[in-house]
Formats: sequence, structure tokens, C-alpha cells
Amino acid sequence: MQFYLDGYRPGDPFVQQEHPEAAAREAGLPDVADVVIVGCGPAGLVLAAQLAQFPELRTVIVDRRDGPLEVGQADGVACRTVEMFEAFGLAGQLIHEGYQVNEVTFWQPDPGDRSAIARTGRIDDVEEGLSEMPHMIVNQARMLTYLRDHMRRSAARAEPFYGLHATEVRVDDDPAAGYPVTVSLQHLRNFEPTGEVSSIRAKYVVGCDGSRSGTRQAIGLELNGDATNQSWGVLDVLAVTDFPDIRLKSAIHSEQGSILIIPREGGYLVRLYIELDNERDAEMLRERTVTPEKLAAVANRILHPYTLSVKDVGWWAVYEIGQRLCDRFDDVPENEAGTRLPRVFIAGDACHTHSAKAGQGMNVSMADAWNLGWKLGTVLRGTSRPEVLRTYSAERQEVARELIEFDKEFAAAFSSRSGQDENPEKFQGYFRQQGRFTAGVAVRYEPSILTAESAHQHLAEGFPLGMRFHSAPVIRLADAKRMHLGHAARADGAWRLYAFADRARPGAPESRLRGLAEFLASEKSPLARFTPPGAEPDSVIDVRAVLQQGHRDVTVAELPPVLLPRKGPFGLVDYEKTFCPDPADDLFAARGLDRDEGCVVVVRPDQYVAHVLPLHAHQELVEFFEGVLVEAS
Repeated sequence: MQFYLDGYRPGDPFVQQEHPEAAAREAGLPDVADVVIVGCGPAGLVLAAQLAQFPELRTVIVDRRDGPLEVGQADGVACRTVEMFEAFGLAGQLIHEGYQVNEVTFWQPDPGDRSAIARTGRIDDVEEGLSEMPHMIVNQARMLTYLRDHMRRSAARAEPFYGLHATEVRVDDDPAAGYPVTVSLQHLRNFEPTGEVSSIRAKYVVGCDGSRSGTRQAIGLELNGDATNQSWGVLDVLAVTDFPDIRLKSAIHSEQGSILIIPREGGYLVRLYIELDNERDAEMLRERTVTPEKLAAVANRILHPYTLSVKDVGWWAVYEIGQRLCDRFDDVPENEAGTRLPRVFIAGDACHTHSAKAGQGMNVSMADAWNLGWKLGTVLRGTSRPEVLRTYSAERQEVARELIEFDKEFAAAFSSRSGQDENPEKFQGYFRQQGRFTAGVAVRYEPSILTAESAHQHLAEGFPLGMRFHSAPVIRLADAKRMHLGHAARADGAWRLYAFADRARPGAPESRLRGLAEFLASEKSPLARFTPPGAEPDSVIDVRAVLQQGHRDVTVAELPPVLLPRKGPFGLVDYEKTFCPDPADDLFAARGLDRDEGCVVVVRPDQYVAHVLPLHAHQELVEFFEGVLVEAS
């Protein structure tokens, strides 16, 4: 992390200096806001954390609870989500605290004694090279704490408002209205109305208020889909057991039902997803008399001949599997999509719900929010065209649709014991095949104003258009630090332009990288055209380069000025823009980069590949950004 750009100061360097706009704000609910976020769950807090990087904007986040979530609910953190948390500077804490899922074991009825279970397989949880980040297990409440702490440390000094229930969201018909959306708020204490009411006028509102979303209802949307008539119990427990794989993720199928074991952080806690049988467990399901003790009894029934003695229950719940989805994720009707811009959005469970066993709910909800957050922030800042807001619903609704289809298949495969008994290897293979999806790295956005249809994909085969930028090891030139290239990017709303050099040295006359750098330093470049006066040179488009020479074979003296930008009030030089391959894991080979031609890979602020171009395709680069960014003049 870089700091001290504005001058040395003692204390925690991760606490940003408070922005003057934030310092001047009065305490309490404002009358107007740029963005109002309804709900402090995973989607709401990722959105708030992203918008906290735009401290000049007024973002208000409200929740009907009296305070932060303390226990329970989601816990699986996909590799892609850990990559996202790295952009917020939070991955290290998450990995240090959480349980790392390394392997999965599979258990089936013992052929010699069908009343007992036996282990039938053991595989890696995540395929080699899929991500530099692991699959983690961390309590959702802790994930939300990380995000709130990040908001407090930000220049915005952002804090949620609790005890507020959004009772109405109303959009003004006048498109010229400065704050066209009104949110009515009922004040609560212990979820009971106090009699006090408030309202906020906003430019945009985002409903992250769960499956019963009032925001969704206010804009005339509904969740469509079906329940599966399958119920599962969830137990977070401290237990004593003779089951040998209690500290491994384990998929267990017996004659008595199914359990998915998820070890939790801390070395002792474990989560049990317990299938409830519609016949054997019918009475307690029908009469709603489920208790932790009854769930533990079902778990013991399934685990036979092993036993599990519960000593303490941290959290428990019962849920029915159902897959439901909204047709769109904003307030613009389909017949007005080309003539109207959205003002109200929904994210997370407000627009898609599914089972918990695939571990996608929290992860996909957070990805919704990151997709939307940078778009709102840059549109409100005036650097992105408002039309980019239309891409949120189109992109994320398709992701959610694919998730629903996957979840139906996954839930059915997990509960179908007969097929697993006949061919357990097939079920294990299914787990392995779906690893990219459950890791969160299979998302691919279709062409749009944000994702080009490039004829130059062959220059960078390992960076597919529309997919997340797959980081790789590099060595930073200036200080010889080994690191991951993708970790240089922060969740700051900036586009990344990665220039992968041709074979020539960066200062040589024949260097295509040098030609690109000279163009980027000219008045015709997208940097000059789209960076506002007075803003840092990398605040809108952040240029990075990866050379082919080793870090000991070239010096910073050979770099062009665009790779040594001067920043801050003192005109300090940023030396952290240029990298070299790591000999132990050369990214030019790993990502299929053309060594003779080199290339430019344009990456969106949420780390998805937007374009691949030759180093000399200067005009194509400008034309792409013309469709997305606002002229600085």
C-alpha cells in the first residue's frame, strides 16, 4: 500500500485523512444524499465500502436492525471474493482469521454394511492455478465487520444508520429533478416502531434488503421461481465426535440422509448442513418443532456408526430450498430501456435466492454490489457516462440466471443418493467440474459498452474478454518485490491499462511499448482527454507495464515518464507502475501473451477484462474509452 503522498504524518497509515466534505457534514440523517443503500448485509456493505472510496459523495446506508449482525448466516468465501477483498486491502485479515478449505472428502454407505458409512474419495477443493487466493470459511458477521472497519478508516468516515425501516421508495416523474428518489423511513427500536419518521431525497437508491425486499416491491418487481419441497437444517456447533474428517469439508450420503460438513474458523467450530427427510422428519417439519437437539439427532442418524455430541450451539436455522429470480435488477421497464436511465437498483437476495450448500449466496451478492458500486461512484463523480448504469442489470441478471440453473443441478445431485451409490466417482467428478463456478471465476460478461468484441484475443489468450483479470506473479522493477500483478489494483473506481511489452528494451527506438507510452503522454491520449483537471494522473486510467526483461537487467532510468508519473502536492514520483516476469512462474507463458507483439489489456474497475489490443492500436483504445468516459473539458 502506498501512503504519505500528501506529507508524512504519524499514526496508523491505513486510516486515511478525512475528506473536507465528510468533515463538514453534520451528524445524523441528512435530508438529501447521492446514494441511499437499504440494508447492511453483504451486498449493502460492499456497496457502501466501494462508495466510501468516493468521499466527496454523500452515501447513506440504513438497516432495520438495532445494530450489526453478530452471528450466523453465510460463511463460505469463494476465491473470487477473496480476490475482491484484496482490492479493499482486507484479504490478509480474512485469510489469517478464517478456515482454509483445502480438500473435500466423500462418504457413502459401506458396501459391507449399508447401515454404516465409508469414505469413497478425497480431492482438492480448488484446482491448481485457478486463483492465487484460497477458498475460505469466515462467519458472515466477521466479513461485515471487516467492511465496516474499512468504511471507518476511509476518507469518508462512513457509518451505517441502524433502527431504520424503509417503508416507501418513490421516484419523481420529472427527469430533471436533482434528487428524484424519496425514501421514507420508519424509526424502530427492537424492530418496533417508535412513532418517529424521516425521509431522504436521493439521486440513486439501492435495495440490498433481502428476499422480502420492500425496495423490490416499490419498483414493481417480484421473485419468480419454485420451492423444491426439500428442507435442510443448519447447525454451527462445538462438538465431540469420532468422525475422522470433522476438520475437512465432507459430503456424506448414507441410507439415512445427507450431511455437508463445513469446518469453521478457530479450529473447533463446525457447520453441519443436514438434510431433513420428508417422511422420517415429517412431524417436526409439519409442526415447526425443529430444535438444535432434534437436528443433532438427525445428524447422528446419518453419521452412523460415528457419533457426534454437541456441547454448544453458536447458531442454527432451517430453510427450504428454492430458486427464485427477478426479471431485471433496476426500475426501468423493458420497453423503456433505451430511453430511460435507472434510478433504483436491487442487489443480492432482493433479486435472487437459492440454496446455501453451493456457498454462492453471499459471494454473488457481494459481486452484484461491486459491479454496481464503481459505476455509481464514477457516474456521480462525473468521469463515467450515465449509460454505464444500464449495464448493471444486464450483466448481473444473467449471472444470477446461470447461478439458479447451477443451484438446481447442484441441489438435485447432492440429494440424489441412488445415483451416488451407483457411481460415487461421477458425483466427485461433478464437484471437480463445477469448481470454477463455485470459486466464482466462471463469470463472463457479454459484449457491451464496457466489454469489447476484440479481434485481438490471440495476443493474450489467458485474459479472456469479459472474464476476471487472472492475476499472476511478477517482480516489481523499482524495489524487486515479488507480488501478484492484480494486487496492485485497488477498489478505487479506476480503470487499469496493463501494457505487456514486446521483446525490445523499453527505451529502444523500436519498442512498441515506448510508442504506446509516448502516445499516452500526448494530448490525444485517453489520459489527457478523460482525467479531470487537478486530478491525479492515474485516478481515471491507471497505466501499468510488464516488461520481458528480468528485474536485474533493466533500470527505472529506461522507463518513459508515463510509467513514472508525478503525483500529489510535492510532485512525488510513483515508482510502482512497472513489473518484470518472475523467473519461477513467467506470466507471459502462463497467460499466453504474444512475446513478439506485446499487447494492451484494458481492465474494468471491478477487475474484468474489457479489451485486448495491440500496443500500436492507439485510436482503437481512444474509441473504446469514448463510449464509457466523460471528456474532462
